[in-house]
Amino acid sequence: MKREIIQTQDGSTTIYLPEWDESYHSKHGAIQEAYHVFIKNGFSLFQGKPIAVLEIGFGTGLNAFITCLEVALTKQAVNYVGVEAYPVTMEEAMHMNYATAIAPESESFFKQLHLAEWEKPTEITNGFTITKRQQFFQDIQDDGLYDLVYFDAFGYRVQPELWSEEVFAAMYKALKSGGVLVTYACRSVIKKAMLAAGFKVEKLPGAPGKREMLRALKL
Repeated sequence: MKREIIQTQDGSTTIYLPEWDESYHSKHGAIQEAYHVFIKNGFSLFQGKPIAVLEIGFGTGLNAFITCLEVALTKQAVNYVGVEAYPVTMEEAMHMNYATAIAPESESFFKQLHLAEWEKPTEITNGFTITKRQQFFQDIQDDGLYDLVYFDAFGYRVQPELWSEEVFAAMYKALKSGGVLVTYACRSVIKKAMLAAGFKVEKLPGAPGKREMLRALKL
């Protein structure tokens, strides 16, 4: 499938799929959406604690990168697992301007995230270790390993099967008791699938350009 590099409204880049009219990040702003959804409403809940994070949709590496930068501030230990079925190329990754926009001195961290071998734990900074797994989301079978899930799959409009009760049941199983899942999406059908999987679900204000998002808790 053809992939194009485009600029979003906050000046940060993303990858666009013309065939689907779908992008990896919000066209309203890739960086601002990532911080709002995954850091402000997810990672910040565990500040100061060692945690394990599962990302559904490693993609451009933006969410992993900003989490890595947060670790430098919070000094906590984070074991990060990024799952991606169709990895971007190194060339595509290097066209992303996230380091330049956020922290130019940390550009080497962003490169290391993409250079890290798949299926092998790699320490990027002191306290931040990543394991990238090339895997279909439907095949995830982890059990009680994670404190936090970043659910950043392509939108329901183009891949509704990734937002099913079955997939959220796998996410529920993968989380520890008290674990949290956050996503940019907020369709009623998605909320129903989360509830059917056992989650307690709440709507939160969305990132710029989006009215609401969802956060789900495993009790």
